[in-house]
Amino acid sequence: MIYAMIFEKFFVGELVFYMIACWATWMTGKAIASTWQSKAKFALAAIGLAAAVRFLHYALYEGPFLSPVHYVSDLFVLSAVGLAAYQYTRTNQMVSQYHWLYERASPLSWRDKTR
Repeated sequence: MIYAMIFEKFFVGELVFYMIACWATWMTGKAIASTWQSKAKFALAAIGLAAAVRFLHYALYEGPFLSPVHYVSDLFVLSAVGLAAYQYTRTNQMVSQYHWLYERASPLSWRDKTR
């Protein structure tokens, strides 16, 4: 979808649709991290999310369905959003549940308090 927005016709509706897709991916990354599952589980979910986004883009905006370039661009952006959500949630879990061991180093990382 990003590829289509940059190089093909651009609609405001597509931007809103893509923001909704990013929100859904953020919530997926957050849910997987909240249940203490691995990043590999998110990778499998991201593959399915990118396929769903590609199908909805095809169904709603008559975009190409079986286009590897479009699918990979969607997968790349959605994975970046979802992994950021995963790491943000995991950081919050570590510093709140193990507050005597870890402190927040940045929004996406933590460090030992013993250093």
